[in-house]
Amino acid sequence: MVAGIAGLAATIGFVGQGNVRHVEIFWAETVEQTIVFEDIDGETTVRGIKGVKGESNPTLLSRTSFAYILTVINNGTTVHRLYIDGFNVQTDLLEPGQQDTITIYPDKEGEFAYYDKRENLMPLGKIKIVTVVASDEFTGIWKDLI
Repeated sequence: MVAGIAGLAATIGFVGQGNVRHVEIFWAETVEQTIVFEDIDGETTVRGIKGVKGESNPTLLSRTSFAYILTVINNGTTVHRLYIDGFNVQTDLLEPGQQDTITIYPDKEGEFAYYDKRENLMPLGKIKIVTVVASDEFTGIWKDLI
């Protein structure tokens, strides 16, 4: 009986470590958002259409240690290029109707401005990167509530 229980525990431990699957059982963690450039009364604005509020020039939000995938669509009447300060990443120069996708792997917290980078940097909004800790890292009263 003891040998059977020990064998079952060993099997559960072996299988639980993912040793019997030929593929990863977890998907890579990502944050995906889509924004559009719009030209309204001669002013360039950005509006969120997926994963972010639809207001003008929204604050984009992501987490550290997650792949941040941002799709940018140009619904404006002129060319636009999105540039994110602090990560030194930008889209291709987008003609009206074109789109581009950029991927960032944030490793630090903070707020970073994003711009329309055509002839000069025109600030539009910011992207906020936050760290989310696992519940077992909570201390004090927060640990008691979990």
